[in-house]
Amino acid sequence: MSVLSLTGGLAMDLGTANTLIYRKGDGIVVNEPSMVALETESRRVLAVGQEAKNYLGRTPKGLEVVRPLRSGIISNFVVAQEMIKHFLVQAGAKRCFFRPKIMVGVPMGVTQLEKRAIVEAAKEAGGKSIHLVDELLAAAIGLGIKTTEPVARLVLDLGGGTSEGVIISLGTIVVIESCRVAGDESTLAIARYLRRKYNLVVGENMAERIKMTIGSAIPLEETQSFQCRGKEVHTGIPKMVNLTSEDIREALVDITAEFVNLIKLLLSQTPPELAIDLSRDGLNLTGGGSLLKGLDKRLSQEIGLPVHVPENPLLSVALGLGEVLENMSYFKSVFVN
Repeated sequence: MSVLSLTGGLAMDLGTANTLIYRKGDGIVVNEPSMVALETESRRVLAVGQEAKNYLGRTPKGLEVVRPLRSGIISNFVVAQEMIKHFLVQAGAKRCFFRPKIMVGVPMGVTQLEKRAIVEAAKEAGGKSIHLVDELLAAAIGLGIKTTEPVARLVLDLGGGTSEGVIISLGTIVVIESCRVAGDESTLAIARYLRRKYNLVVGENMAERIKMTIGSAIPLEETQSFQCRGKEVHTGIPKMVNLTSEDIREALVDITAEFVNLIKLLLSQTPPELAIDLSRDGLNLTGGGSLLKGLDKRLSQEIGLPVHVPENPLLSVALGLGEVLENMSYFKSVFVN
């Protein structure tokens, strides 16, 4: 580990599904699910991150797994603060001679109360100065986009709780739109589809595995299959169904349509001068939702623009925050008051 006391700083992508932390000089050092396992009565924290996610759907009596962020915002302040402190300490915030500066990405529309909760948690974890950064601008920076240039760029961040689209030019947000349809809703859509079509009840982890394995936005060249295990709706008896990629494409048809509508809404508000830039440079996808097979091709077909997906879209915000951390004086415009 680098000496934080000398090179100093951490940058945190606090996401609905996952939390990532970038340490100055070392890159991403924490990548964990944004989950906490609690004792039901005492509310004592028993596990955080991947250890907590392992309990999901298997929790014994007296224990529950919670996600303190929903739709990109904090829904449980006390648990969220404990989770933030845990991850920052894991990244080394309290192992320095001097308290490091900590940078946190925040979504559109974050309230003053939510900002204060994040700042307090970061300070309790050992932070000295806490800087909040617009996570959509951070995502664009992480994608390698020169946000300060007089050229329009279109970015769609498909996260766990929300999907946010933005048009950026000259370091500022020109147009922004969001919807509550994202990764979590995609997982729930698959679970609802299996219950409706096959009378099969599955847990969140299973539905997510199905989505990641055979989910797609367009017909695949070769149909893929997945042996799904769950329980029968009426009897509760264990049941197995052999699913195909066509099943899951049908389950996600409304979700992909929402993504298309979000982009069209953004484009409808774009000034003509900027639309010329977008026709040349296209759409930049990021976030876990952009991993859905064929989504880039489906969106390109619908909007008539080239669509670009980075090698690892889950890291874009964290890498962008890291870039801001390494060059704070250059990226002053991305900070949130």
